[in-house]
Amino acid sequence: MATLRDIKQRIGGVKNTQKITRAMKMVAASRLRRAQENMSNARPYTRKITEVLTDLMLLTKELELPHFKEREEIKKVAIIVVTADRGLCGSFNVNIFKAVEEEIAEKYQALADAGNVSLFLIGKKGNDYFSHREVPIAEKHLGIFSNLHFEFAAKFTTSLTNRFISGEFDKVVLVYNEFKSVIQQNLRVKQLLPILPIDTPSEEENKNSDYIYEPGKKEIIETLIPRYLNTQVWNALLESYAAELGARMTAMDQATENADEMINQLQITYNKARQAAITKEIIEIVSGANALKEG
Repeated sequence: MATLRDIKQRIGGVKNTQKITRAMKMVAASRLRRAQENMSNARPYTRKITEVLTDLMLLTKELELPHFKEREEIKKVAIIVVTADRGLCGSFNVNIFKAVEEEIAEKYQALADAGNVSLFLIGKKGNDYFSHREVPIAEKHLGIFSNLHFEFAAKFTTSLTNRFISGEFDKVVLVYNEFKSVIQQNLRVKQLLPILPIDTPSEEENKNSDYIYEPGKKEIIETLIPRYLNTQVWNALLESYAAELGARMTAMDQATENADEMINQLQITYNKARQAAITKEIIEIVSGANALKEG
């Protein structure tokens, strides 16, 4: 049975841990506000560029652009995996690991067995996990969320797009957590390349749009495609970072509450043990007094 000193030390240890979890919750909450602002600011641009590209896709179906062309045979697949650089955020990273492994098992297992599925890892936790798996890692980018810039997303996406157009990869898939609320994230598995048809208004509605295109539809759509792809990756990074902070804030809040419960339980145990020790001492004193009296 634990002594009073042991229980008291445990109570002190739990209180120290509670201070850390409470501080981590406050830090995550302060960073989350800024992350939500960045995410909210990026969403209108992402939505608008998608709408413009959609309109042009409906009016330029005759264009043979490699970004939209489905390959007859999928030989090599690239999977972009966006995770966090740190842990202590609940099941945030674990859900990504499971989603990637399920995606490979359900659709690309034969390619994976042949070594034709490559991972592009963004986030330290993804590298920690998949570096011990059999799927080859093509690239890894660690520590970018501490200083996240659009230039990284643009450079990364441009490089991957060029490798897709050159035929090095036949499909590019993006896996990340989308921010829904502080306590909830949506797991997203999205095909980045080739670009899939986007949900749009009907062609009849689109024909009513009276636009003048300068210098021309083809030139505009060729300019928009890289920007569209860049914003898709950039938006995924912003969403993932906000979702990570929300998950960490929730996890630390729950840990703080659990510490409260543990302290209460330990305090009850401590009081019971202290009362038992006092009772034992009283019994010993009374027994000794009675023995002396009888003697």
